[in-house]
Amino acid sequence: MLTHRAAAAVLTALAAWQLGQGLYIPLKALLAQQLIAAAWARSQHGGPGVRPWPGADFEPAARLRVPQRGVDLIVLGDASARSLAFGPGWMTGPPWAGETVSALAGHRDTHFRFVRELRGGDWIEIQAPAGGWRRYRVAAIAVIDPGDGPLRLECAGECVALVTCHGSRRSRRGEPLRIVATALRDERGAAQQGGRVTAQAPSI
Repeated sequence: MLTHRAAAAVLTALAAWQLGQGLYIPLKALLAQQLIAAAWARSQHGGPGVRPWPGADFEPAARLRVPQRGVDLIVLGDASARSLAFGPGWMTGPPWAGETVSALAGHRDTHFRFVRELRGGDWIEIQAPAGGWRRYRVAAIAVIDPGDGPLRLECAGECVALVTCHGSRRSRRGEPLRIVATALRDERGAAQQGGRVTAQAPSI
């Protein structure tokens, strides 16, 4: 039979283990972003290679800032399950590749936790690999059911959508609903052309 002191030690060890399990994913996401940010900085200065660490099968593709929410993240080139473990990624091509409507995906419990806090009028800033910035202003926030089919967005001009799981709300099939925050480009002289994108909503 365990003594009081031994039982306390076991409980402490279990609590530490559970805490470690809970912190593993956010710590991994945070450390990965630091390495990815360093790779992004090297690419901005024309340094050799932009992969964040040996063996990484992705590269930094953009920088995302949301000043009102204290967000400053490096975006990866795709939204595969492997990539999303380390940072948000493009579900579509980026706007500087000719996409009028673009979409970014990220995990709700790490990099895109802030999406649920976005409000209309918040600024979203995206930096291209060449260094130029695009500014967007949040115009609409919607909750959608991924079971209704691929994500389809329509905008009156160039726009970008941030997509993440809702977390607390699920569809009748038990899937997490998606939060989609759509922001329109707000810049003097920006082209104003309609557009549409179809992209399968990832499991995020």
